Amino acid sequence: MFFLDILSNDLRKGLIFGVFGIILIGFQPIIANSAKSIDSHLFASMTCLIEAAWFLPLMLLELRMKKRKESVNPDLQMNYSFFNSLKKNFWLLIFIGIIFSVNQLLFFTGYKLAGAINGSLTQKTSVFFGLLFGFFLLKEKISKIQIAFSFLLFFGLLLAITQGSFNFLNFDINILIGVLIVLLITALWMFGHTITKSLFNRNDLTPTQMVFIRNMLSGVILIITFLIFSPVDLSAFFNPYNQFFFIVMGTVYGLGLYCWYKTLSYLDVSNATIILSPTPIVTAIFATLLLGELFTLFHLIGSAIVIFSIIIIIKKKIK
Repeated sequence: MFFLDILSNDLRKGLIFGVFGIILIGFQPIIANSAKSIDSHLFASMTCLIEAAWFLPLMLLELRMKKRKESVNPDLQMNYSFFNSLKKNFWLLIFIGIIFSVNQLLFFTGYKLAGAINGSLTQKTSVFFGLLFGFFLLKEKISKIQIAFSFLLFFGLLLAITQGSFNFLNFDINILIGVLIVLLITALWMFGHTITKSLFNRNDLTPTQMVFIRNMLSGVILIITFLIFSPVDLSAFFNPYNQFFFIVMGTVYGLGLYCWYKTLSYLDVSNATIILSPTPIVTAIFATLLLGELFTLFHLIGSAIVIFSIIIIIKKKIK
C-alpha cells in the first residue's frame, strides 16, 4: 500500500488496471484449453459476439458523453459522425473484421495444440511483429539493438518450447503445429492493429468503438461460416456447458481488453506493454494448478529471457 501511495495518481491507476489485465489475459489460454470438447469455430464466434455485447454499452456511453460535452461547449464540436466514419471506412473495417475472425478461430485451435504455457510464450513475439509491420507499413525505424534482442527473444522462446534440446526431429508434431499457428495468430493480430492505427490517427474511430465493430463483424462472419460449413446443430448453442464457457471466455476476453485500454489511458504504450509482459508467468501458474501442465525450469528461464528482451526492445524504441 505504501508503494502505491508514493506513486502519481495516473501511474497508480495504470498499475492497478495493468495488474488486472495481466491476470485476465493470462487466464484466457486456460479457458480456451479447459473446453477442448467445444467446436473451435463455434467457440470463436460466440466469444466475439459476447465481447461485442460487453463493449456496446461502453461505446454508446462514450458517444453520449461526447455529445453532452459538445452541447455544453459548442467549440468542441467537430465535423464527426460515427455513421459517416463507418461508411467512409467500410471496406477497411470489413477487412479488419475478416482478419480478427480468422485470428479468433486460430486462437482456440493453436492453444489446444501448443498448450497454454507454450502458446502464451509464443504470443509474446507480438513485439517483434510490431517492429516488423511498423518498419514496412508505417516506415518506423528499427535499431540494431532491437534486432539483436528480437533474436534473443526467439532464442528464449525456443529454449522454453524445446526444453533446452533445440531438437525438432524428435519434437511433438502437434505442439510444433500449435506453436506455428500461434505465431501466425500473433502476426495477424499485429497486422490488424497496425492497419487499425490509421483510423485512430485520423480520429475516425476510438479504441472502444473499434473493439465493438471488429468483434461484431468477426462474430457475424464466424457464425455465418459455421452454419454454412458445419452440420447445423442448434443444440450446441443452448448446451449449458457450452454457454458457460461462451460467457466466461467472452467476458474475460472483453474485460482484459478493457483493462488494456484503461492502462493505456493512464500510461504510454511502452510502459503499458512492459507492465503486461509477465502474462506467460500468470498463464503458467494457472496452467500448472488447473490444467496439470508442467512448468519446467526451461519454461522459467525462457520466460525470463522473453520478458527481458521485450523490455529492452520497447525501451530502445522510445529513446
